[in-house]
Amino acid sequence: MSVSAVSQNLDPNSSIPVRRALISVSDKTGLIDLAKALAAHGVELVSTGGTHKALADAGLKPKEISELTGFPEGLGGRVKTLHPFVHGGLLARRGLAEDEQFVAAQAIPWIDLLICNLYPFEKVTSDPACPWDTAIENIDIGGPAMVRSAAKNHAHVAVLTDPSQYPAFAEEIAAGKGTVRRTTCRRLATEAFVRIASYDVAIARYLASRQEVDTGRLLMDLPEISKLRYGENPHQSASLYGTREAGTLAASAVLHGKEISYNNWLDLDAAWSIVSGMEAPTATVIKHTNPCGAAIAQSLEKAFLAAYDADPVSAYGGIVGLNREVDAATAEAMALPGRFLECIVAPGFTKEALEILTTKPTWKKNVRLVAVGAHRPAGGHPVELRSIDGGVLAQTKDLANEGSAGWKTASKKQPSAVESRDLELAWKLVAQVKSNAIVLVKDGCLVGVGQGQTSRVESVKLAIAKAGEKARGAVLGSDAFFPFRDGVDEALRAGVRAFVQPGGSMRDADSVAACDEADATMIFTGVRHFKH
Repeated sequence: MSVSAVSQNLDPNSSIPVRRALISVSDKTGLIDLAKALAAHGVELVSTGGTHKALADAGLKPKEISELTGFPEGLGGRVKTLHPFVHGGLLARRGLAEDEQFVAAQAIPWIDLLICNLYPFEKVTSDPACPWDTAIENIDIGGPAMVRSAAKNHAHVAVLTDPSQYPAFAEEIAAGKGTVRRTTCRRLATEAFVRIASYDVAIARYLASRQEVDTGRLLMDLPEISKLRYGENPHQSASLYGTREAGTLAASAVLHGKEISYNNWLDLDAAWSIVSGMEAPTATVIKHTNPCGAAIAQSLEKAFLAAYDADPVSAYGGIVGLNREVDAATAEAMALPGRFLECIVAPGFTKEALEILTTKPTWKKNVRLVAVGAHRPAGGHPVELRSIDGGVLAQTKDLANEGSAGWKTASKKQPSAVESRDLELAWKLVAQVKSNAIVLVKDGCLVGVGQGQTSRVESVKLAIAKAGEKARGAVLGSDAFFPFRDGVDEALRAGVRAFVQPGGSMRDADSVAACDEADATMIFTGVRHFKH
C-alpha cells in the first residue's frame, strides 16, 4: 500500500485522547507525580519490572506488561516490550480502517502514551573502569524500539523521553481534560528521535574507541550548553556546545558578570590552555587568543603582576588565566585603579577574592569570573574541530605536554638552570601563539611575542621590538625550525642567550653555528607546535 493511500490528512492543531499509557523508565525522577496526574484523568497505566514496583509502592494500580501481552518477561529482562501487542498498539493509526480492523482481529490493545527513558549507558560508561560486559548490558534495545514506534506514529501517540518534559505534559493533560494536542506530540516526537540519535552515537563511539576501530565517521553528540549573544561579529549567530565534562572550560561555572561572548570563549580557552598545564603558580593575559603576558612565580599574585606588567598596554581589556584558586592578594592586584579586565578564568575564587572583584574595580558589573574547578588532566588526545567550506577538519589536540626529557642541546654551550626554566616556559607559551610564532621569556616572564607573520624573521623582529631592553639575556622559543640563520642572528644581536626550537631544517647547522659563535645555547625538541 502506498503512503498516499493511507494518508489521513489530520489537523495538526487537533487533540488526541490519552486512555492508556505504557511506562518503562530507568530514571524515575518525577514519575510518580506524572503518573498520579494521568490516573486522575482515568488513564490506564501499564508498566514493566522496576517501574511497576515503584508505581505500586506509591499507591497506584498499574498493570504489568505481561498482562497486556500475555507473554512473560524473559532472558533476564532483555525481552519484555519486544512484542507485537506493544508495537502494534503504538503504531496503529486511529481512524484508518485497515489498521483498526487488524487491531480488532488480533485483539491488540491501543497505547496512546509512551513514557520511556533508556538504560543509563552514557552514565555507566563515563567511568573509565567500566567493565565491557557492564557496558553491553546497559545497551537498551526494547526502549529505543518503542520510542521509535511511538515517535513515528506521533499523529496518534505521545512519547515522553525525559523527566524534564513531565510537568508541562501533566499541565496540558489537565487543561485538555485527558487530551493532548497533536502539535505537542509532533514536538515530543522530534525530541524523541534526537534522544535516540544521541544514544546510538554514544554506543557507537564507546564500542569503536574500546576496540580502536576506525569507523570512517566523525561520531559526536554535543548538546547545546547555551546560546550566545552573537558570534565573532554582531550579525553572526552562535551557541556553545559541549559534554559538560567536569574540569573542562565548557562545563565551568560563570560566577559573576555579563554574558560570555563567542570571542570571550575563544580567549578563555587560550588562557586556560596555557595555565592549566603548569605546575608553578602561573598567570597569563590574553588578547585575541595570543598571550601578551605570562609568568610563573612563587605566588599567584606575583605571577599575575609580572604577566600584566609585561605589556600593560595590550593587557588593558584582556582575559586573564590563572592556575590556582584566586586569593585576596591576587584579586587586589587585579583590581588596582587603571586596570581593566574582561574575563578571569581560574580553578576557583576564594570568598574574599569574589568580594574584591565584584565590588572594588570600576568594571565590577561586567567582569566575567569563570571557575573551572579542579583541573582535569587530558586523557589521550581529545579531538579538535575546525570547519571549512562544506566540511569539517578534525585532529587530535596539540597538548604541548611532551616535556623536556627528549630535548637535545645542539650547541657547545649548555643552558643554565635559570635558562632551562625559562626555556620550558617559552616552549609551553609558543605552542599557544599563532604561527609563525616567536616568544621571548626572561626571569620566568613573557617579555616579547611575535605572531602571525609571513616570515619567521619578521616574527623575531616583532618579538624583539615588544621586549625592548628586556630582550637582553632572554631566551627564545620558536614553534617551528629556523629555515635560515637570519632569525637567530637577529635575536643574538638583541641579546638573546638561548633558543628552543624543533629543529629539522636543512640549515640547522647554520643556526647552531650562529649560537656557537656567540657562546649561546641552541636546543632542539624534535616536536613542532604550529598553531594556524
